[in-house]
Amino acid sequence: QVQLVESGGGLAQPGGSLRLSCAASVSISTFDGMAWYRQAPEKQRELVAGVTRGGRITYADSLKGRFTISKDSAKNTVWLEMNDLKEEDTAVYTCNAQDFDGVQMRTRHYWGQGTQVTVSS
Repeated sequence: QVQLVESGGGLAQPGGSLRLSCAASVSISTFDGMAWYRQAPEKQRELVAGVTRGGRITYADSLKGRFTISKDSAKNTVWLEMNDLKEEDTAVYTCNAQDFDGVQMRTRHYWGQGTQVTVSS
């Protein structure tokens, strides 16, 4: 069973920082990619950042320069460093893993439970 457990969310002030962690129950090398998504109230879920098995990183254009994704395969952990937080960053942040299933010929997605990030003065 694949489990993704996020931690590090909470309350931050505008301009502050938080570091989110995603601990996987299996080797993250198993997955084709890891990512962070977020969903704010009344908004659609959006991709924040992603990293492939090979280490290629992508960011949402609006967040590039403030957020940083990183991983440590030995620790089965992926992080999201969030800097210069803004109120509009308030959302539930969720860890995601992608795994191509060669039997069903589809990419399976695994999700953590999500962690709330609230940015408020």
